[in-house]
Amino acid sequence: MITVKADRDLCQGHGNCVLADATLFDVDDQGLVVLSSETVGPEGLAAAKRAAYDCPSEAITVIETD
Repeated sequence: MITVKADRDLCQGHGNCVLADATLFDVDDQGLVVLSSETVGPEGLAAAKRAAYDCPSEAITVIETD
């Protein structure tokens, strides 16, 4: 299972996560990250990791479990 967490307290609204995967990430009216789902399949792993890597405030976390 692949879990994605978005910490809205850390989010600064840069939107890099949306650029990495607009199907998983969005921003609300305040410009803060919103997840469409907290889990992704293997096909979404690369984009989720890219979003976490590209987030300057480190608000995105990807957790891979067996």
